[in-house]
Amino acid sequence: MNSSRPFVVSGLTLHEWYQTAKEFASQAEVSPAELEWLLQEVAGIGILDLRLGSVRDRPQIWLSVSLEDLTKLWQQRLDRRMPIQYLTGVAYWRDFSLVVSPAVLIPRPETECLIDIAVATSQDFTDDNQHWADLGTGSGAIALGLATALPTAKIHAVDRSLEALSIARRNAERLGLSDRITFDRGDWWEPLSALKGQFTGMVSNPPYIPSEMLPDLQPEVAWHEPPLALDGGSDGLDCLRHLVNTAADYLRPGGIWLVETMAGQPPAVADLLQQQGQYSHVQISPDLAGIDRFVLALRSVEC
Repeated sequence: MNSSRPFVVSGLTLHEWYQTAKEFASQAEVSPAELEWLLQEVAGIGILDLRLGSVRDRPQIWLSVSLEDLTKLWQQRLDRRMPIQYLTGVAYWRDFSLVVSPAVLIPRPETECLIDIAVATSQDFTDDNQHWADLGTGSGAIALGLATALPTAKIHAVDRSLEALSIARRNAERLGLSDRITFDRGDWWEPLSALKGQFTGMVSNPPYIPSEMLPDLQPEVAWHEPPLALDGGSDGLDCLRHLVNTAADYLRPGGIWLVETMAGQPPAVADLLQQQGQYSHVQISPDLAGIDRFVLALRSVEC
């Protein structure tokens, strides 16, 4: 018996279940690729085996849930629009397999660009005693990306949610990065006041959706992802304004200020940075689809 997958069915039974579930997915306009993802996680079956039908020739297939519970999981995806990442408890991001739950935002592929921008911009800093902040860490994805890409830096991950911090810690432990990241509960910079003026960089994917737009988001987001990680206030800029106004006290001269925003927001955020008066070299960068989404600035070097 497989201890991690204690339930067993015949390959033919699972093949027939897959064919039926795929028909329901088509009717609900849900991609069958998500069904394949679910079966990969629950049964360890490769996508090619599913698509070619070779799975039906196996005498036994071990599942981590019963076939009845598997049906219920898939029904949640179709009826309640529960994101597949929450159903499986796993999200893939950069080279990581991350634990996720409805307590945290599902990390998106475009957010991976933040790590690349941060690393490219940090080349001028050669000291080994660097401090970086991931503010609003959620699943810990950004903190883990920074810890991997900047192996000598100390990463500080902050979130208001105890549930989110628990998941972020678990991900760090699974990836062997717990000794590189500290986790603090609080609002933005608040838990890091002892390190004012010492941060090489701040990276954040803050809430930036205007409040009135939340009900109109796709159901997978509006119904299931945490509002705390989405709601950016009346114009979507509340948290971004706060980060503009507070970060200069925490960043060292030349320190990096880097955020993700909603499409259409970067010019307004760039204006906020320039008006604040303590930043320079403000730049806007596109995401993987070519849409301007990221805003970078440097803490002005004081004379």
